[in-house]
Amino acid sequence: MAQPLKISPRADPSYLAALGEVLGKLAESLARDSRRRARDRPCLYLAGGAAAHLYTGARLSNDIDAALSARVILRDDLRASYRGPDGRARLLYFDTQYNEDFGLVHERAHDDARPVRLAAVDPAILEVRALAPVDLAVSKLARYAAQDVEDIRALAQAGLVAPAAVRRRAREALGAYVGDTASVKTSIELACKLIAQTRRGASRGGARRRPRRARPR
Repeated sequence: MAQPLKISPRADPSYLAALGEVLGKLAESLARDSRRRARDRPCLYLAGGAAAHLYTGARLSNDIDAALSARVILRDDLRASYRGPDGRARLLYFDTQYNEDFGLVHERAHDDARPVRLAAVDPAILEVRALAPVDLAVSKLARYAAQDVEDIRALAQAGLVAPAAVRRRAREALGAYVGDTASVKTSIELACKLIAQTRRGASRGGARRRPRRARPR
């Protein structure tokens, strides 16, 4: 079984509280469905910026990208307000349109996901897991937008991903990918080059070049 995720000490406390509040609401709705609870405990797999923030404490994401292991009727109030590091009001919401089938996901990504402990979520009702760092990096390669690059760089700065492992995992995931594999292959090589450069810079610059603490988006 995967080791529990160790939340970065750089993670923003207010963001973590908001994340727990949103997922706590989801768990509350599941608790009311006694038939589902008795039959099966759903598992939620965190991806995207939310998972990246747990690992690195870097970029703050406005939405929660997550896949559920069972079909669930989602509440329409899965959101929470909080204050960002700059003191401004922010909103975190559960992205009901997220679909990991559109991304690059390894077949073992859910099996290797790491348990996440959040005070507001009862694990007996809803198990929360975050994609392992290598799978989180891989999941960002199909789109590979600026924020995906930033998250991968932060994971590399934290020493959580290595180019060889990301390349191997991504190539294995390509077999089930539906889309333009040529562009994804390019993204794989760009990401692996970024990771290698970032790790070299971190080894030379040392601890002074860790990911910056969360900043507003």
